[in-house]
Amino acid sequence: MSLTRHRDFNLQRLRIGAERAPLLVIDNVVADPDALVDIAAGKSFANVATYYPGVRAKVPLTVQQFILETLRDEFREVFGLNASAPRFTACHFSLVTTPPDRLDFHQRIPHTDSGNSSELALLLYLFKKDLGGTAFFRHRKTGFEVVDDSRKDQYLRQVEADRPIMEQAPMGYIHGDTPFYECISKQAGVFNRMLVYRRTSLHSGALGPGFVPNADPRQGRLSINGFIA
Repeated sequence: MSLTRHRDFNLQRLRIGAERAPLLVIDNVVADPDALVDIAAGKSFANVATYYPGVRAKVPLTVQQFILETLRDEFREVFGLNASAPRFTACHFSLVTTPPDRLDFHQRIPHTDSGNSSELALLLYLFKKDLGGTAFFRHRKTGFEVVDDSRKDQYLRQVEADRPIMEQAPMGYIHGDTPFYECISKQAGVFNRMLVYRRTSLHSGALGPGFVPNADPRQGRLSINGFIA
């Protein structure tokens, strides 16, 4: 398929929290986002061997190429990525299907996707209902908002030390502040909105306590999620 940029394409360069991690928020990304939903609806979704609380299907290369070409300058100027050869290391349609009361411990707390600060995470919301956005967090005991390789061991030791207490919290997706994490930024899940941030930023899907998963790509919490290096 051939994608074009929306005529009202709007890009904001933001910073997250005290550590000022960069965040791109882009509204009205694709001229015809419903076409992406149509593609997803024709895919076979499957479970993946990650902590993602749902199922995934591959995104066509033409869509990946459109994103890389559209944001090439931002990858260089905002994140310091080599603009001549950015690439997706993974890119999927993602659909949240795990009920709140069936989450694994690690799915109930913020996470990072990598310890390498040169790698980026990207997501494009493809749902029109109020199904939650994305939140970023500060780990209270370490003060970390960013967990790269130099901080990983210290952070994980503290999480494991606090795990017996954290596991006593009611089951569900993290929503706002907790005794262990402070929400420092939140972006609403707006149809055809894209976020780009470093994979080292502590983050989580911001799904409210009333969230009910739906496995239909046309009705559920569908997004495109990708990693860029």
